[in-house]
Amino acid sequence: MNEHIFREYDIRGVVDRDLTDETVYDLARAIGTFFRANGASRASLGRDARESSPRFRDLMIRGLTETGCDVLDVGMVPTPALYYTLFSETVDCGVMITGSHNPADNNGFKVCLGSSTIFGEQIGEIKRIALSGDFSAGEGRKTERDIAHAYQEHIRATIRSGPRKLKVVVDAGNGMGGSIGAALYKELGCEVIELFCEPDSSFPHHHPDPTVVENLRFAINAVREHKADLAIAFDGDADRIGVVDEQGRIIWGDQLMIIFARHILKERPGATFIAEVKCSQTLFDDIRRHGGEAIMWKVGHSLIKSKMKETNAAMAGEMSGHLFFADRYFGYDDGIYAGARLIEILSNSGLPLSSELANVPQMFSTPEIRIDCPDEKKFDVVKTLTAEFKKTHQVIDIDGARILFEHGWGLARASNTQPVIVMRFEADSEEHLNEIQTLVASAAERLISAQSS
Repeated sequence: MNEHIFREYDIRGVVDRDLTDETVYDLARAIGTFFRANGASRASLGRDARESSPRFRDLMIRGLTETGCDVLDVGMVPTPALYYTLFSETVDCGVMITGSHNPADNNGFKVCLGSSTIFGEQIGEIKRIALSGDFSAGEGRKTERDIAHAYQEHIRATIRSGPRKLKVVVDAGNGMGGSIGAALYKELGCEVIELFCEPDSSFPHHHPDPTVVENLRFAINAVREHKADLAIAFDGDADRIGVVDEQGRIIWGDQLMIIFARHILKERPGATFIAEVKCSQTLFDDIRRHGGEAIMWKVGHSLIKSKMKETNAAMAGEMSGHLFFADRYFGYDDGIYAGARLIEILSNSGLPLSSELANVPQMFSTPEIRIDCPDEKKFDVVKTLTAEFKKTHQVIDIDGARILFEHGWGLARASNTQPVIVMRFEADSEEHLNEIQTLVASAAERLISAQSS
């Protein structure tokens, strides 16, 4: 078994290389053993549309039931629909088989205990069980239920649509969000232009990752062609959202959070919001300006969800488009639901989407910049970088180093999933942005070279 399939937030790899039938069967028994050891024995099981997913579903059912777990097979669904079963069905754990936004030859498993996705040490526990081969034994039962309609209906019932009829482009990138998302938004009164809403694991039109500008070009063109009010795009398993406004401009995850936080604070004064370290300073400032509490936290959907529970936050978000609503919802990341909440706001406001951000100060920022750095060295490089800059600057070190300057900030953090250091920069002008980026990036590259020599 390739030990590298065990990541910080999930288990994933290349099908038939890392994830052979034997490996997936052993994984299923290890996950089942983990569930039983943690007092859980009734698992919901969902899958995406990838070619290997039905086969992995069969292996997962076999392995889980052989450890004594009962399995509720909910079929081919978006990841948020699987999360929904943790609150709506008589289950106490779950597994989602999905490659998310990763290449077509990949697949993976998101594991839930109780109503939360596991991460870190708990995934390490599954790894230890899998490598030991010491599995629980029992005779679980399998049942099947179609929950897609119930999930869609629950969202529809919670959304307070206004009188304005919106024209919405939905680009699912041939992932799992299209059929439910498009149908839901039509039920909410929208005219929907559908792009690539049929699941196709070869992703023939573009990769389903809305954080990549190139992947949003179809949505941008469709907004302009149809004079739509907005476009909503999903990643492969629909737990993330990308948005384009009526002018064809991309609205990133931290900008969406500004919109949502303002509206939530009207009903919940003083509410708490969590955003990760890559998010714009304008988000944290705007939440506080509107009377909310803003907490900066670590990157990673499982880490964010854990912090939300700890702080009783109303909402949380990441630059990547993971948006978590505890306000009027369950607190997990759901791109389809986030799109519905945005439709609710716009259908009631009568104003264009771009106006929601018109008074946010303009900042200049980079996308994520990834610098290659070996897994065994990346954390040491960031640790040394943090110590160096702390001598001269204020540094927020909850996840890497977010270094504060008079006119902006620079971030360097070790990726939890790849052999890279992730960097991002923001400033109040292009000139200041270049200055900050040059200073921090050159220091990081110097330390990487020193580690390699």
